[in-house]
Amino acid sequence: MSTRVVITGSGTPIPSADRAGPGVLVESDGTAIQFDAGRSTVQRLAGAGLWPTDLDGVCLTHHHSDHVTGLADVVLTRWVMDRDEALSAIPIAFPDGPLTGFVEGLLDPWVDDLEVRAAHSGHPPHPGVDARPFAAGGGPALAIGGIEVTGFPVCHEPVTPAVGYRVRTPDGVVAITGDTKVCDLLDPLCGGADVVVAEAMRFGPIEALPEHRRFILDYHIDTRLLGAKAVEWGTSTLVLTHLIPAPEADDDVAAYESDIRRGGFEGQLVVANDLDEVVLG
Repeated sequence: MSTRVVITGSGTPIPSADRAGPGVLVESDGTAIQFDAGRSTVQRLAGAGLWPTDLDGVCLTHHHSDHVTGLADVVLTRWVMDRDEALSAIPIAFPDGPLTGFVEGLLDPWVDDLEVRAAHSGHPPHPGVDARPFAAGGGPALAIGGIEVTGFPVCHEPVTPAVGYRVRTPDGVVAITGDTKVCDLLDPLCGGADVVVAEAMRFGPIEALPEHRRFILDYHIDTRLLGAKAVEWGTSTLVLTHLIPAPEADDDVAAYESDIRRGGFEGQLVVANDLDEVVLG
Protein backbone atom coordinates (compact mmCIF):
# COMPACT_ATOMS: atom_id res chain seq x y z
CA MET A 1 0.00 0.00 0.00
CA SER A 2 1.19 3.53 -0.65
CA THR A 3 -0.11 7.07 -0.53
CA ARG A 4 0.81 9.68 -3.09
CA VAL A 5 0.60 13.42 -2.68
CA VAL A 6 0.38 15.27 -6.00
CA ILE A 7 0.59 19.02 -6.50
CA THR A 8 -2.26 19.69 -8.93
CA GLY A 9 -1.56 23.40 -8.90
CA SER A 10 1.42 25.36 -7.57
CA GLY A 11 0.27 28.76 -8.76
CA THR A 12 -1.42 31.88 -7.43
CA PRO A 13 -4.01 34.36 -8.75
CA ILE A 14 -1.38 35.51 -11.28
CA PRO A 15 -1.91 33.50 -14.50
CA SER A 16 0.88 31.20 -15.59
CA ALA A 17 1.24 28.92 -18.60
CA ASP A 18 2.97 26.35 -16.40
CA ARG A 19 1.26 26.60 -13.01
CA ALA A 20 -2.39 25.81 -12.39
CA GLY A 21 -4.31 27.34 -9.51
CA PRO A 22 -3.78 25.97 -6.00
CA GLY A 23 -4.53 22.31 -5.42
CA VAL A 24 -3.24 19.12 -3.81
CA LEU A 25 -4.39 15.56 -4.47
CA VAL A 26 -4.02 12.83 -1.85
CA GLU A 27 -4.61 9.30 -3.14
CA SER A 28 -4.38 6.18 -0.99
CA ASP A 29 -5.47 2.63 -1.77
CA GLY A 30 -8.02 3.69 -4.36
CA THR A 31 -9.41 6.67 -2.45
CA ALA A 32 -8.70 10.12 -3.91
CA ILE A 33 -9.41 13.47 -2.26
CA GLN A 34 -8.72 16.85 -3.83
CA PHE A 35 -7.74 19.80 -1.62
CA ASP A 36 -8.74 23.12 -3.17
CA ALA A 37 -9.60 23.45 -6.85
CA GLY A 38 -7.99 26.40 -8.57
CA ARG A 39 -8.01 27.04 -12.28
CA SER A 40 -7.12 24.06 -14.51
CA THR A 41 -7.62 21.48 -11.76
CA VAL A 42 -9.39 19.10 -14.13
CA GLN A 43 -6.48 19.20 -16.57
CA ARG A 44 -3.94 18.58 -13.82
CA LEU A 45 -5.97 15.66 -12.49
CA ALA A 46 -5.78 14.19 -15.98
CA GLY A 47 -2.03 14.70 -15.89
CA ALA A 48 -1.94 12.80 -12.61
CA GLY A 49 -3.82 9.91 -14.21
CA LEU A 50 -7.27 10.59 -12.71
CA TRP A 51 -10.59 11.71 -14.11
CA PRO A 52 -12.96 13.78 -11.98
CA THR A 53 -15.05 10.59 -11.79
CA ASP A 54 -12.20 9.04 -9.78
CA LEU A 55 -12.47 11.63 -7.02
CA ASP A 56 -14.14 10.61 -3.76
CA GLY A 57 -14.23 14.04 -2.15
CA VAL A 58 -13.05 17.65 -2.17
CA CYS A 59 -11.89 19.80 0.76
CA LEU A 60 -11.67 23.59 0.52
CA THR A 61 -9.42 25.73 2.69
CA HIS A 62 -11.01 29.18 2.28
CA HIS A 63 -13.04 31.31 -0.09
CA HIS A 64 -10.32 33.20 -1.97
CA SER A 65 -11.20 32.88 -5.64
CA ASP A 66 -7.91 31.34 -6.78
CA HIS A 67 -8.63 28.28 -4.59
CA VAL A 68 -12.15 27.60 -5.88
CA THR A 69 -12.48 28.77 -9.48
CA GLY A 70 -11.98 25.22 -10.76
CA LEU A 71 -14.55 23.62 -8.46
CA ALA A 72 -17.55 23.92 -10.77
CA ASP A 73 -15.44 22.42 -13.55
CA VAL A 74 -14.64 19.42 -11.33
CA VAL A 75 -18.31 18.84 -10.46
CA LEU A 76 -19.70 19.43 -13.96
CA THR A 77 -17.05 17.36 -15.73
CA ARG A 78 -17.54 14.53 -13.24
CA TRP A 79 -21.25 14.50 -14.09
CA VAL A 80 -20.73 14.73 -17.87
CA MET A 81 -18.27 11.80 -17.75
CA ASP A 82 -20.51 9.61 -15.57
CA ARG A 83 -22.03 7.68 -18.46
CA ASP A 84 -23.17 4.85 -16.19
CA GLU A 85 -25.08 7.28 -13.94
CA ALA A 86 -23.57 5.45 -10.99
CA LEU A 87 -21.99 8.32 -9.05
CA SER A 88 -23.64 10.15 -6.19
CA ALA A 89 -23.04 13.84 -5.55
CA ILE A 90 -19.43 14.44 -4.60
CA PRO A 91 -18.83 15.35 -0.91
CA ILE A 92 -17.34 18.84 -0.58
CA ALA A 93 -16.03 19.74 2.89
CA PHE A 94 -15.24 23.29 4.02
CA PRO A 95 -15.33 25.53 7.09
CA ASP A 96 -18.77 27.01 7.66
CA GLY A 97 -18.91 30.62 6.52
CA PRO A 98 -18.82 32.30 3.11
CA LEU A 99 -18.07 28.97 1.43
CA THR A 100 -21.43 27.58 2.56
CA GLY A 101 -23.48 29.69 0.20
CA PHE A 102 -20.86 29.37 -2.52
CA VAL A 103 -20.87 25.57 -2.49
CA GLU A 104 -24.62 25.17 -2.04
CA GLY A 105 -25.26 27.51 -4.97
CA LEU A 106 -22.32 26.31 -7.06
CA LEU A 107 -24.41 24.94 -9.90
CA ASP A 108 -27.11 27.61 -9.98
CA PRO A 109 -25.52 29.51 -12.91
CA TRP A 110 -25.40 26.27 -14.90
CA VAL A 111 -29.06 25.26 -14.63
CA ASP A 112 -29.85 25.86 -18.33
CA ASP A 113 -26.79 23.88 -19.41
CA LEU A 114 -27.67 21.04 -17.05
CA GLU A 115 -31.27 20.86 -18.23
CA VAL A 116 -30.43 20.72 -21.92
CA ARG A 117 -27.66 18.14 -21.40
CA ALA A 118 -29.94 16.00 -19.25
CA ALA A 119 -32.82 16.16 -21.74
CA HIS A 120 -30.60 15.37 -24.71
CA SER A 121 -28.50 12.59 -23.16
CA GLY A 122 -30.93 11.03 -20.73
CA HIS A 123 -28.65 11.94 -17.83
CA PRO A 124 -30.11 12.46 -14.37
CA PRO A 125 -31.39 16.01 -14.14
CA HIS A 126 -28.71 17.45 -11.87
CA PRO A 127 -25.26 16.36 -10.61
CA GLY A 128 -25.83 18.00 -7.25
CA VAL A 129 -23.29 18.79 -4.58
CA ASP A 130 -23.00 17.14 -1.19
CA ALA A 131 -22.05 20.15 0.95
CA ARG A 132 -20.27 19.18 4.18
CA PRO A 133 -19.68 22.33 6.27
CA PHE A 134 -17.86 21.88 9.58
CA ALA A 135 -17.25 24.32 12.43
CA ALA A 136 -15.23 27.34 11.40
CA GLY A 137 -12.84 26.63 14.26
CA GLY A 138 -11.93 23.27 12.74
CA GLY A 139 -12.95 19.67 13.21
CA PRO A 140 -13.56 16.41 11.34
CA ALA A 141 -14.05 17.09 7.64
CA LEU A 142 -14.16 13.83 5.68
CA ALA A 143 -13.56 10.15 6.36
CA ILE A 144 -13.53 8.11 3.16
CA GLY A 145 -11.91 4.73 2.63
CA GLY A 146 -8.71 4.72 4.64
CA ILE A 147 -8.36 8.51 4.65
CA GLU A 148 -9.40 10.69 7.59
CA VAL A 149 -9.32 14.47 7.12
CA THR A 150 -9.45 17.05 9.91
CA GLY A 151 -9.59 20.81 9.47
CA PHE A 152 -7.45 23.12 11.62
CA PRO A 153 -7.77 26.91 11.76
CA VAL A 154 -4.88 28.91 10.32
CA CYS A 155 -3.91 32.59 10.25
CA HIS A 156 -5.05 34.12 6.97
CA GLU A 157 -6.81 37.20 8.33
CA PRO A 158 -8.65 39.20 7.14
CA VAL A 159 -9.88 36.09 5.30
CA THR A 160 -11.94 34.12 7.81
CA PRO A 161 -12.52 31.35 8.29
CA ALA A 162 -9.47 29.69 6.76
CA VAL A 163 -8.22 26.21 7.52
CA GLY A 164 -5.48 23.76 6.72
CA TYR A 165 -6.00 20.01 6.65
CA ARG A 166 -4.35 17.14 8.47
CA VAL A 167 -4.79 14.00 6.39
CA ARG A 168 -4.28 10.64 8.05
CA THR A 169 -3.70 7.68 5.74
CA PRO A 170 -2.57 4.09 6.40
CA ASP A 171 0.92 5.16 5.28
CA GLY A 172 1.35 8.30 7.34
CA VAL A 173 0.16 11.86 7.89
CA VAL A 174 0.06 14.72 5.40
CA ALA A 175 -0.47 18.33 6.52
CA ILE A 176 -1.71 20.90 4.01
CA THR A 177 -1.45 24.47 5.28
CA GLY A 178 -3.64 26.25 2.75
CA ASP A 179 -2.98 29.99 2.83
CA THR A 180 -1.65 31.34 6.12
CA LYS A 181 1.13 33.26 7.75
CA VAL A 182 3.52 31.58 10.19
CA CYS A 183 1.76 31.35 13.55
CA ASP A 184 1.30 29.01 16.50
CA LEU A 185 -1.93 27.64 15.03
CA LEU A 186 0.19 25.72 12.53
CA ASP A 187 1.78 23.62 15.28
CA PRO A 188 -1.13 21.18 15.89
CA LEU A 189 -1.80 21.06 12.16
CA CYS A 190 1.75 20.26 11.07
CA GLY A 191 3.43 18.80 14.14
CA GLY A 192 4.59 15.24 13.57
CA ALA A 193 3.30 15.07 9.98
CA ASP A 194 5.39 13.00 7.59
CA VAL A 195 4.77 15.42 4.74
CA VAL A 196 3.96 19.12 5.06
CA VAL A 197 2.63 20.87 1.97
CA ALA A 198 3.06 24.56 2.72
CA GLU A 199 2.38 27.70 0.80
CA ALA A 200 5.53 29.78 0.47
CA MET A 201 6.36 33.42 -0.16
CA ARG A 202 9.82 34.92 -0.42
CA PHE A 203 9.27 38.10 1.53
CA GLY A 204 12.47 39.79 0.28
CA PRO A 205 11.29 40.40 -3.29
CA ILE A 206 7.82 41.44 -2.09
CA GLU A 207 9.26 43.93 0.41
CA ALA A 208 10.96 45.63 -2.54
CA LEU A 209 7.63 46.30 -4.27
CA PRO A 210 5.75 49.62 -4.06
CA GLU A 211 3.95 50.00 -0.75
CA HIS A 212 0.45 49.51 -2.19
CA ARG A 213 1.42 46.01 -3.33
CA ARG A 214 2.91 44.81 -0.04
CA PHE A 215 -0.42 43.97 1.59
CA ILE A 216 0.09 40.29 0.71
CA LEU A 217 2.84 40.17 3.32
CA ASP A 218 0.06 40.24 5.93
CA TYR A 219 -1.16 36.69 5.41
CA HIS A 220 1.36 34.43 3.71
CA ILE A 221 4.23 32.23 4.93
CA ASP A 222 7.65 33.87 5.07
CA THR A 223 10.15 31.30 3.76
CA ARG A 224 12.76 32.81 6.08
CA LEU A 225 10.72 31.49 9.04
CA LEU A 226 9.41 28.25 7.56
CA GLY A 227 12.60 26.19 7.72
CA ALA A 228 12.89 26.61 11.49
CA LYS A 229 9.20 25.75 11.96
CA ALA A 230 9.62 22.59 9.90
CA VAL A 231 12.42 21.55 12.26
CA GLU A 232 10.12 22.15 15.26
CA TRP A 233 7.39 20.06 13.62
CA GLY A 234 9.73 17.15 12.99
CA THR A 235 8.92 17.27 9.28
CA SER A 236 10.54 14.63 7.07
CA THR A 237 9.41 16.08 3.73
CA LEU A 238 8.53 19.71 3.07
CA VAL A 239 6.78 20.64 -0.17
CA LEU A 240 6.55 24.32 -1.11
CA THR A 241 3.64 25.41 -3.30
CA HIS A 242 1.48 28.49 -4.04
CA LEU A 243 4.87 30.05 -4.78
CA ILE A 244 5.14 33.84 -4.61
CA PRO A 245 6.97 34.96 -6.66
CA ALA A 246 6.84 31.99 -9.04
CA PRO A 247 10.33 30.67 -9.79
CA GLU A 248 11.32 31.25 -13.40
CA ALA A 249 14.91 29.94 -13.36
CA ASP A 250 17.19 27.63 -11.40
CA ASP A 251 18.48 30.57 -9.39
CA ASP A 252 14.94 31.34 -8.24
CA VAL A 253 14.44 27.77 -7.06
CA ALA A 254 17.79 27.92 -5.27
CA ALA A 255 16.67 31.07 -3.46
CA TYR A 256 13.63 29.24 -2.05
CA GLU A 257 15.84 26.36 -0.99
CA SER A 258 18.36 28.69 0.63
CA ASP A 259 15.68 30.44 2.70
CA ILE A 260 14.45 27.09 4.04
CA ARG A 261 17.89 25.62 4.72
CA ARG A 262 18.97 28.70 6.64
CA GLY A 263 16.26 27.82 9.15
CA GLY A 264 18.02 24.52 9.82
CA PHE A 265 15.74 22.17 7.88
CA GLU A 266 17.71 19.19 6.55
CA GLY A 267 14.92 16.91 5.32
CA GLN A 268 13.60 16.33 1.81
CA LEU A 269 12.65 19.65 0.23
CA VAL A 270 10.52 20.08 -2.90
CA VAL A 271 10.02 23.49 -4.51
CA ALA A 272 7.00 22.26 -6.41
CA ASN A 273 6.11 22.35 -10.03
CA ASP A 274 2.68 21.16 -11.10
CA LEU A 275 2.36 17.35 -10.94
CA ASP A 276 5.35 16.91 -8.63
CA GLU A 277 4.51 14.12 -6.21
CA VAL A 278 5.70 12.55 -2.98
CA VAL A 279 4.99 8.92 -2.07
CA LEU A 280 4.52 7.59 1.45
CA GLY A 281 4.74 3.93 2.34
